[in-house]
Amino acid sequence: MSLVVDEHREYLADTVRVAAFDAALRALVRPGDVVLDLASGTGILGLLALRAGAAHVYAIESEPIAGLARRIVRDNGLADRITILQTLSSRATLPQPVDLIVTDLAGRFGFEAGLIEVLGDARRRFLKPGGRIIPASVTLWLAPVEVPDVRRHVDFWAAPIAGVSFAAAHAIARGTGYPRHLTPGDLLDDPVRLTTVDLSNDTDVMSGRTAFVVKRAGTFDGIGGWFAAVLAPGVELTNAPGSADRVNRRNVFFPLRDAVAVRAGDTVSVSMVIRPEVLIVRWRVEIRRDAAVIHITTSSTFEGMLVSQSDVEHTRPSSTPVLTASGEARRTVLDLCDGARTLREIEAAVFESHPALFRTHADAAAFVAEVLARYAV
Repeated sequence: MSLVVDEHREYLADTVRVAAFDAALRALVRPGDVVLDLASGTGILGLLALRAGAAHVYAIESEPIAGLARRIVRDNGLADRITILQTLSSRATLPQPVDLIVTDLAGRFGFEAGLIEVLGDARRRFLKPGGRIIPASVTLWLAPVEVPDVRRHVDFWAAPIAGVSFAAAHAIARGTGYPRHLTPGDLLDDPVRLTTVDLSNDTDVMSGRTAFVVKRAGTFDGIGGWFAAVLAPGVELTNAPGSADRVNRRNVFFPLRDAVAVRAGDTVSVSMVIRPEVLIVRWRVEIRRDAAVIHITTSSTFEGMLVSQSDVEHTRPSSTPVLTASGEARRTVLDLCDGARTLREIEAAVFESHPALFRTHADAAAFVAEVLARYAV
């Protein structure tokens, strides 16, 4: 079975998720509405929108699952009411503005899957004035957590392996956000809201400060995070630990520099700045016991990125970039898309022009197909 299909099986099998979107669409869709299903996957949200009274749905999906969605729509006798566009939403155009946009782009921490920037672009370009969006807002929640198994993964790199030091990797591991299904038993204090984002407005930075008082003795390993999204009045989607209506979506764990033994009554202050477009999260954690500071962590997912020196050099304004052999072949493909040549002619010309890059005509054809999938119609 395709792992992509199995991933979407998990989405559809999450009855809490499907029921929440169904309730939101029933509440917000008006008879005759035109709806945009953004990052539509199998098209389930668009199908639910039609059932709620929409007249037509435009479904935008960049991945090949769009082809399966077309078959699903056709099998359900709705091919004349759902238009599926396989493209990046930022490159899409619609023949008319829409009354409502629905999307499930909330990640583990509410933004990683593109909720802020992708929905923002679609809202600005496709939504009618006064139109509605699902979700309307997203709130980020934090709590100090004790998760020794994840901590062991972080600190794996601290000790030599076969006499070889991997300390450089330890620094990267401590700047990484880890997916984790948190439970109420992992929390050292009650969760606190970090920030709420109104998705009807543009947002470049998400930030906030919170404070906690440790409720029990334990080991403070890091900060746990999750989201709660308002889909419609009275309808919420959340992956909060312990929630009776929790969707099957993991949370995120941001490690402290080192695990810290804490006591009941220790105070914790946390500040966090998130730049959703570049997926950068910066967190600062300070732990106090009485009047004394016993620990400070300042970390960022930027520190957890694997960036080579050559990649850094390419970003310098003084650098003089030169196309690779693959880049030259890509340019050839684009130059040949002049509206006159057939695909067979383009494949033959690329194969002939770049003999060192392609061993067979089939290799050249596969390369051309990859380029055209992104840049041609």
